Amino acid sequence: MTSAVATMLETLDLEQLEINLFRGISPQVGWQRVFGGQVIGQALVAAGRTVDGRSAHSLHGYFMRPGDPSAPIIYEVERDRDGRSFTTRRVVAIQHGKPIFSMSASFHVAEPGLEHQIAMPQVAEPEDLPSEREILGNLPDTIPAHIRSYFERERPIELRPVMIRDYLTRTRYDPVQHVWIRATAAIPDDTAVHQCVLAYASDITLLDTSLLAHGRSVFDRDLQLASLDHALWFHRPFRADDWLLYS
Repeated sequence: MTSAVATMLETLDLEQLEINLFRGISPQVGWQRVFGGQVIGQALVAAGRTVDGRSAHSLHGYFMRPGDPSAPIIYEVERDRDGRSFTTRRVVAIQHGKPIFSMSASFHVAEPGLEHQIAMPQVAEPEDLPSEREILGNLPDTIPAHIRSYFERERPIELRPVMIRDYLTRTRYDPVQHVWIRATAAIPDDTAVHQCVLAYASDITLLDTSLLAHGRSVFDRDLQLASLDHALWFHRPFRADDWLLYS
């Protein structure tokens, strides 16, 4: 297991303080704000630890304040409903006495039902695309240091975009991306852990995609970017350490 994945799993492993009350920490990597995916993943962990025998079905969350990476985050869970098929939980993440994130999550008993599937986009396979290390090797020497350091940093989630962006261009594109993602090391065989890792990863590339329409990038120093709301559905079991196409 890579150190980055180990740190991610440790970050997602919350401390239980009391019934319905959990505490999470942030990795000390020099970020000014807590990564939004971390808060989503930790909130889902907190909700899941109040549910037995059911997997997460969906979540909807709202970011209200930036998270402070130097302080613990307290997650308070409300047990809204325990039905025969569905369980509903509400979670509020609190720092310095104020909510920074709120989330509703639904959990579902595994049962058969109607099934359909939208055709998968026709894109290159991940094995045929360059890794981030290979992308780094092809970057020109004139690339700004803050962009180069992004590609050099060890991360728990590997990205292989189908279209390699030129982060220095102001060319506008349709706000659509296809990115293969997976954890950079094997993850334990626990459905809840894989769901929380995907929740963590689901906040990556979203802002970057929206900026394509404006010819801008997340590396632009004159922009202040933040996630405001987030939704995620889990339709079937999966492994977060296998390639998944994020469209």
